[in-house]
Amino acid sequence: MKRVAIYPGSFDPVTNGHMDLLERGLKLFDKIIVAILLNPGKTPLFTLEERIEMLTVSLEKFNNGVEIDSFNGLLVDYAMSRGAQGILRGLRATSDFEYEFQMALMNRKLSRQVETVFLMTGFRWIFTSSSIIKQAAQFGGDISDMVPAPVQKKLQEKFGTQISNSGHAHPGSAD
Repeated sequence: MKRVAIYPGSFDPVTNGHMDLLERGLKLFDKIIVAILLNPGKTPLFTLEERIEMLTVSLEKFNNGVEIDSFNGLLVDYAMSRGAQGILRGLRATSDFEYEFQMALMNRKLSRQVETVFLMTGFRWIFTSSSIIKQAAQFGGDISDMVPAPVQKKLQEKFGTQISNSGHAHPGSAD
């Protein structure tokens, strides 16, 4: 029996922190479904199609161990419909823990068949979040070591900025 986990998130955009967690999660699970949550309460920077495209290109190195999907509704219902035994979540700081702990307890109450597995974010990525990366990219900050290259390109296209060697932004599209 394959061990399957759901790795849920907005992935707006995918970061190297996400990539690190996924790589380590694949040591615990045979297959991980990267599931983009369609949250009507949030307005993402990238469309669902753009996020799927960035994930597809960024996750090529994982071959058959990863699948990309999207869902709305309850995570545990989605996990059970996909035959998953686990939900993979990353923790960066104590503020993450409180929220994630509450969510894990609720998911456990809703379904005892799906376990939440927490992995500590790699120290290198502890400060990284999609929101912070988007803000830095908007003002031309050098995010090249925080996101996969295709994601950096998409962010530069979206914001119309380009990073110079000095790290300062220049208006215009990134080619």
